[in-house]
Amino acid sequence: MSAAAATAAPPAVLGPREDTTLPARLALSAAVSGDGPVATGRFDRWLEERRRAHGFEVHRIPFAEMDAWHFAGDTGNLVHRTGRFFTVEGLHVRTDGGPVPEWYQPIIRQPEVGILCIVAQETDGVLRFLMQAKMEPGNSGLVQLSPTIQATRSNYTRVHRGAPVRYLEYVVGPERGRVVADVLQSEHGWWFYRKNNRNVVVELDPGVEVPLHDDFCWLTLGEINTLMTRDNVINMDSRTVLSCLPAPAPGAAGEGDAFRSALAASFDPAAGALSTTAEVLSWFTGLRADHHEVEATRVPLRDVPGWHRTDDEIVREDGRHFKVVAVSVRAGSREVGGWTQPLLEPVGRGVAAFLVREFGGVLHALAHVKVEGGFVNAVELGPTVQCRPGNYDPADRPHFFDHVVNAAPERIRFDAVHSEEGGRFRNAESRYMVVEADDSLPGRLPPEYAWVTVGQLAGLLRHGQYVNMHARTLLACLSALR
Repeated sequence: MSAAAATAAPPAVLGPREDTTLPARLALSAAVSGDGPVATGRFDRWLEERRRAHGFEVHRIPFAEMDAWHFAGDTGNLVHRTGRFFTVEGLHVRTDGGPVPEWYQPIIRQPEVGILCIVAQETDGVLRFLMQAKMEPGNSGLVQLSPTIQATRSNYTRVHRGAPVRYLEYVVGPERGRVVADVLQSEHGWWFYRKNNRNVVVELDPGVEVPLHDDFCWLTLGEINTLMTRDNVINMDSRTVLSCLPAPAPGAAGEGDAFRSALAASFDPAAGALSTTAEVLSWFTGLRADHHEVEATRVPLRDVPGWHRTDDEIVREDGRHFKVVAVSVRAGSREVGGWTQPLLEPVGRGVAAFLVREFGGVLHALAHVKVEGGFVNAVELGPTVQCRPGNYDPADRPHFFDHVVNAAPERIRFDAVHSEEGGRFRNAESRYMVVEADDSLPGRLPPEYAWVTVGQLAGLLRHGQYVNMHARTLLACLSALR
């Protein structure tokens, strides 16, 4: 044998580009829920036990009583003494699109990229997902179901000197599971400045022994989907990760129901669409490039006009939109048992809704190219309606708002209240709705709106910063209906 032959690299071994078994395994997991802990009530008892186990307490406090937080002398920004975690700063936004061309506001700046990861594993032939009963100080009910891992970089690198993040080894390091999804997605562009998180799902081999800690439980996709229809159970971070899962294989779930059949068909490329995916992307890219030139500039918090600071809140002069407050937290199940922090508290409950319509047996959703000052790329695809009604005079409410909130009950396919990000927002709830459009909807749409199949929107979630947080929640809700 020649020396060259002896040192030649072994031939490459190619594997499949996709896990072709995954859609069928997801479909089976979605079908298994009838005799599990959710259906029998064991889950509800367990969740209530987790709420009582740790004696959670959250109280509003004046800014002066916050530990380790202060208003910087040169900027007035609200900062942590370590320079980590996040800051509350000011933002000045100018845009050539939308009804308001210019505004100022406080905004949360958190440059760290967090990890949101759900660990999956097949047991007894069924794929199950490891969910966490996690306390967040801003959540309604405080404890909701979060991903297996929900942590900022400051958390999992233990800047707070607290306990290590459980199960982190399954998403980083040599024990990492097989990647099912891993994509960088935006958070709320109205309230965060260019904030992104890794949305990850990893699957462990069936033989891997996973210790089950008290605040964690295994649920099938069908059980999670059932909980998705309840108010304030599945937290925001779980919803965005679940939305990034590949679509389950179509099955019998839609048979006998025209809506569910059309929903299933929307994930089948052979079923057709009003517009090709290339045409959808061209429409979106054109609006992003040409029609919504947004200039978002960070400014000192003390220089934000129209807002004023009292001893215990930063509030807009007309009382609309949101305020910044401070809280004291006690939480026995968290990495740190107690702390203080600022939270952003919106005024009133929001509404986020997709109008949907069947075209040729395929369900389409009315998507809206939406400007939010904190987005990296200025605009992302959002729901048909996304607003907090109290911020608008009746004559100025967004397009299609009345069509959604005045819908006849038989047209409402999904209706549940879900909390937004409870680690940074206090009492931030939105009513999430999927509403079938009727004949009163105008045939001619504003240029920022287009009918897109649900499957086309879901396909964009393999890539970051196309679909905003509210639309991702609604896609998770639509998946629950399948």
